[in-house]
Parts: sequence; structure tokens; C-alpha cells
Amino acid sequence: MCEDWESVQLGELVERSFSGPSPTCEERNIQSEHEWGVLKTTSVTWSGWNEMAHKVLPENHWDQGELEVKAGDIIVTKAGPRHRVGVVAYVDKTIPQLIVSGKMIGLRVKSDICLPDVLAGLLSTRAPQKHLDHRTTGMAESQVNFANSALLQTSIRIPPKEEQEVISSIGRHLDTQIQKTEALISKLEKVKEGLLNDLLTRGIDEKGQLRPSPEQAPELYKESPLGLIPKEWQYGQLKDFGQLISGQHIPGELSNRDGRGVPYFTGPADFYSGETVISSYTEFPQAMCSMGDLLVTVKGSGCGKTAIASTDACISRQLMAFVFTEAEKGFWRAFFSLHENMINKIAEGGAIPGISRQQLLHIPVACPKAEHEFIAISKTIAEHERRRSSEARQLKKLTKQKSGLMDDLLTGRVRVTPLLDQAQATTPA
Repeated sequence: MCEDWESVQLGELVERSFSGPSPTCEERNIQSEHEWGVLKTTSVTWSGWNEMAHKVLPENHWDQGELEVKAGDIIVTKAGPRHRVGVVAYVDKTIPQLIVSGKMIGLRVKSDICLPDVLAGLLSTRAPQKHLDHRTTGMAESQVNFANSALLQTSIRIPPKEEQEVISSIGRHLDTQIQKTEALISKLEKVKEGLLNDLLTRGIDEKGQLRPSPEQAPELYKESPLGLIPKEWQYGQLKDFGQLISGQHIPGELSNRDGRGVPYFTGPADFYSGETVISSYTEFPQAMCSMGDLLVTVKGSGCGKTAIASTDACISRQLMAFVFTEAEKGFWRAFFSLHENMINKIAEGGAIPGISRQQLLHIPVACPKAEHEFIAISKTIAEHERRRSSEARQLKKLTKQKSGLMDDLLTGRVRVTPLLDQAQATTPA
């Protein structure tokens, strides 16, 4: 199969390869036309290239044009945890004055022989990845590396140039669809933040519409310690509107992962996309939440993160559970989502900051009095979330389709020669 594909070493396909320094840097992006930056390994992912994952270089490392990344280059990670070594990204565009670090290799491709985006895809297939994995060494799996020569000696089977052109065109078309979907999801996320702010400060009137702003209709609002709130709303503290359940410590030896006992939520590690996943169990349950309760992280670096309990479960002292009526749940979930940063900031402590029960209970809030307004707000949020979730599913589907199709094309399991034959047949003599 694919007798017309040529087998060569990677080194024969590149004009030059280059690795840079890894100095101590400020943890910020470059901010002027004079500064230079060095790429982090997180700029190179299987999801694509991210030029903003960089940090500013010390001035004595500026002006290293021979290490600067250009559009059309390929970058391969060569040092780090094993699962992050050998990751390949094609640089379709980039800001100027970014250089590769010592943990990666930049490749400038002989594009007259092989198209860079196609070569990046070929390097991502199983055989080249297996070659690199076998030549990756280290004292521990958390810190391994391979030599530049190991990469350049990788055997690559490349299709004829005209076939590369078609594969590249297909890849660009799929990338365009993925980028459009990503842009729409990003837009929906920004819209959601504004929507939540409007719903939690203006609410929904008896006609089912977002109330006009205080500037547009001041007569619809009243003064409160939080500022202007709708006249139909009430002001108080969180303790006035729901019940709080504090989690309790269970020693590690009293929990298990084999299903013995009741589900046990240990912390934000059990949160996934706003819901909970069960990873632990205990036969010695103490503080219990119920399915549907709102869980909030109150210890650790991620205080304020929330999720809805997927089942009745025991909760650790990293968590607290809020119990609201079913009609109110969507409102309060939105409240915590919008104020996550505020809650995180009031956390106190050193290496393991935390929020006390009293701190949470005394957070000032304004909310509707009428159940029908709680329901209307929850419904509006849910409709927006369904749209975002639908686009997220579409993005996952497109990404999976691209991965499968490109792997078929780049390994020769599916040939594009019928497309080439059809194009040649329709080209005027």
C-alpha cells in the first residue's frame, strides 16, 4: 500500500532545527515592541498552537533572531513529563519576537519537498511517536527528555506533493470549522457573563422580560446596602435564604475507591463541567449532602468553585453544601458562578487558604421574593447553557472527526488520489 510514498529521515526535510535557552523569566507576556519572549511548553498542545503561552525574557536574551519562531515552523516538545514530550504543533501564525526554549525543538521545513502542516501531522502519527517514546529517557516519568538527533533521525513516509496539497486543503477546511465553533463558544461565554450580571441585578419582570436598567427606569428600583435593586426583591445575607451543611474530615484510610459504603466527595477534583463525579466511597459517612445540593469549595487554592451534587453523598471539609428550594437553585448557582473570584479573595490562611462557615453565611445578597421570578431566571440561564453545551458537543465532534480523518489520510489508509483524478479530469487541456 502507498508504494508511491517516500520514506526519509526527518532531518532530510528540514532546513534547520533549533532549541533555545530556559532562563528565569518574569511570568508575563511581552508588552512592547522591544521585548522578546520565550515559549512555554504549554504553547505546544495536541489541540494546537498557542502563541500567548509565553513569558518575557531577561534583556540579555533579546535579539536572538536565529531562534525566533516564524509562521510555517513546527515545534516539538522534548523535555517534561512523559505525556508532554513529543507533542507536535504547526505554527500557522504568531506574534514576532518569540523564541523556543530548551524544552522544545523548532523545525523550519523545506516546503518544496514537504508542506509544513502535513509534516506536523505526519510527526503526530503512531510510528514517529513510538520512535520518540523509545528514545526518551529520564530518572522519573515526571521529567524525561530526548536528544535533538533522535527527532531528526525519525523515519517519515511522505506522500507525493500533489497528494500533500489535497491533505493540507482538507486539514485547513476542518480547522476553519473548528475555529468558527471555538469562536462562537468563546462569544457565548462572554455573553453568559453579561447575562448573569443582568439577571442577578435586574431580574425578570412579570412579562418575562429582563427589567430595564436603573438608568432607563429608575422607578422600578429601590436603594439597598448593595445599591439599587428591583423593588420586588429582598436584601439579606446568605444565611437568610438557604441551609448550609459543613463538610467534615474523614481520614484517608477510612475512604476507598472500590465502591464500599456511600459516595464521598473529597473536593474540586470531583467536579466536572458543573456536576460531580464519584471517585471515592466511605463506610464511615459523617456530613451528608443530597442529590441536587449546591457544593462550594471552601478550602484550598480554588475556593468558590461550585458543582451540583449528582447523588446523595458524604462531603469532606474542603466542601460545604447549600440547600435551596428547587425553584431557586438556578439563581443561586448563577450567583456563586458570578461571584467565584470574590469568594476566593476572602479566603484566609497560608499555603491552604479557607473560608469559614460564618464568612459564607454573612455574604450580602439581593434576590427575588416571588418563586415565579426565580423560575424565570433559572429558565433563561438554562436556555443559554443548552446553546453553549450544544456548540461544545459540536466542537468535540468536529475535533474527533478531524483527528480520525487526518490520521487515515496521513497514514495512507485513505487515499486522496480519487480526488486528484477527478480534479485532473475536469481541468481544461
